[in-house]
Amino acid sequence: MLRTVCPQPTLWESMLPPEALVMAPELVAVDRLLDDPRFFEPFRGWFDPDFGRPSIPMETFLRLMFLKYRYRLGFGTLCAEVSDSLSWLRFCRIPLGQRAPHPSTLMKITKRIGPSTIEELNVALVGKAVEAGVVDVSWLRADTTVVPADIKYPTDSGMLTKGCASLARLVGRIRDVGVAPRTAFDDPTEAARRHAHRVASKLRKRTAEAKGEVLAVTDELADLAESVVAQAKRVLKNAKRVEARPVRRLRSMLADLEHLIDAVEQIIAQTRLRLAGVMPESKARRVSLFDGDARPIRKGSLAKPTQFGYTGQVTDNPDGIVLDYELEAGIPPDGPRLGPAIERIIAAVGTTPGAVTADRGYGLASVDTQLEDLGVDLVAIPRKGQPGAARRDAQSEDRFVELVKWRTGSEGRIATLKRQHGWERARNRGLEGARIWCGWGVLSHNLVKIAGLTH
Repeated sequence: MLRTVCPQPTLWESMLPPEALVMAPELVAVDRLLDDPRFFEPFRGWFDPDFGRPSIPMETFLRLMFLKYRYRLGFGTLCAEVSDSLSWLRFCRIPLGQRAPHPSTLMKITKRIGPSTIEELNVALVGKAVEAGVVDVSWLRADTTVVPADIKYPTDSGMLTKGCASLARLVGRIRDVGVAPRTAFDDPTEAARRHAHRVASKLRKRTAEAKGEVLAVTDELADLAESVVAQAKRVLKNAKRVEARPVRRLRSMLADLEHLIDAVEQIIAQTRLRLAGVMPESKARRVSLFDGDARPIRKGSLAKPTQFGYTGQVTDNPDGIVLDYELEAGIPPDGPRLGPAIERIIAAVGTTPGAVTADRGYGLASVDTQLEDLGVDLVAIPRKGQPGAARRDAQSEDRFVELVKWRTGSEGRIATLKRQHGWERARNRGLEGARIWCGWGVLSHNLVKIAGLTH
């Protein structure tokens, strides 16, 4: 059952001195922004209005999530800090004498509402800023960036070792509930780790012979993983005979085992390809056991030539308000993403931007045509390749050059999202989880920006 607002303040709060009720100016401005019923609407479809266990008030949930992403806190730390701070308790509309909600409650609501609800919250916030007259769409700029997944650097031997250990651990949990106890399964954890240590020791030699030795050990590790997968499949087959039992925990573990078997099989297949001298395609290569959507991405960074995660696009205005964002798996081409982003901004703001700029990765004639058809007066995007004389003249005009120079500031906007609002690493698994993570980051960033403009 949905609850939107908290109960009335308690008698204890009226007894506190005024000094104890003071909040930081930023929190006061953000609190004023969020004190609007429109921010409750995206949640209504996820809760029954009359039946069920009452949820925590959504005004509390929104403010807690702002604090989490504004100050880069984990759920447990967030709830502890809020419970110990009069100022934050007051900001989150939690009555004095009550503690913050349990971290698991916040996690469940966050996962339940998904990325679409967060997108609606961002649209509602932009709409409120438009009504306040603080959204400038005279110029817009777009840029893409890599949002790394929460994974370690992937290697074939490392993922195979982790896959063997994870399968053994999950099979052990299934047996602990009395399922498939007589199905043969040999724990491969120690053997897999010995193979991984051998790989590491060979790599330290840095000789030509070492490479061949590493490939040989990796082949043995792949053989071991295939044996473990075969045993795990027998456990899964026998365990499914009792799946009809009303044990939700068992059904969940069997689903996890099936997913893990598929992941390990995919890693074995791509390892065999590499051992045969064939590089797997990046768009299909698996780089994590538990995040099947993450992909290797090369964006020309000297510090990190290859990163593993998702490609995000950010479109902001002269005041730094992020008017549109999106996240995709792998590395899709930049050009086709810009037109839909401008369309969404026009729908949210109700005004066509005067000028749009982006880097050379968007430099296609079709992109210019699409934006001009939307009513954009000036499209300042340098073309790929060697432009003709007419195009060079257009790109040398003062307004075009000014917009291209202003576009470089989009890198600073992305750096702010990474440094202050969580975009440096998506801590949630999968593409949907990354969209949830980055969506909250954009919401917290925009709340700070818009609060500063309306303060």
